[in-house]
Amino acid sequence: MKEIVAAELAKRVKDGELLGIGTGSTVEAALEKIKERVVKEELDLHVVPTSVQSAWKCEEIGLKVLSPVYRGPISWGFDGADAVDGNNWLVKGKGAAMLQEKILAARCKEFVIIVDESKLVKDLRVCPVPVEFISEASSVVEKGLKTLGATKIALRPAVGKHGPIVTEAGNLIYDAEFEKIYPELEERIKSIVGVVESGLFIGYADEILVGGAAGIRSIKSSKVK
Repeated sequence: MKEIVAAELAKRVKDGELLGIGTGSTVEAALEKIKERVVKEELDLHVVPTSVQSAWKCEEIGLKVLSPVYRGPISWGFDGADAVDGNNWLVKGKGAAMLQEKILAARCKEFVIIVDESKLVKDLRVCPVPVEFISEASSVVEKGLKTLGATKIALRPAVGKHGPIVTEAGNLIYDAEFEKIYPELEERIKSIVGVVESGLFIGYADEILVGGAAGIRSIKSSKVK
């Protein structure tokens, strides 16, 4: 299913565009399909990636990588998601890159989410919400999340080393489970002192492109951010 939606996404790329590139396995699958077009059609593409991992992948396939601090317009961008509900609200952040991913989503003229149908859920509570925070504020952030209805808060451990995972910005991540996901929750999490960003994306996606057994499905939405 991932390959199907990746191929569909790659068809939309046009020569000369500046694209925003998310992070994750579905994004990498799309980049492989884009690579095929770059080689075959000699496309000239510039990209703004959201992580070192994505930047390296883009360089590997011959795309011109710009710095995340580039201030010019971005034609459109794409990314994956860990869960998508019926409102086109998202939970992202398993790859610990949600800060740059949300910045990208806010900057793009059009932001497309690519997923397989297993990521479509009735209730976002099936996934914990990642919350990136500065280490000095751990107790303040934990208390604030509980006040907002978090029933379980876990410091995300690193893989391959002892201790917690550290984001590219040098921060830590709590994975928080909530009693309820509601429209104001994203902003309320962000208002906690010490929180850098959360993996709750409400109103950022212009389109959800879904790959499933029956083929490709496009779900449009109105961007409110």
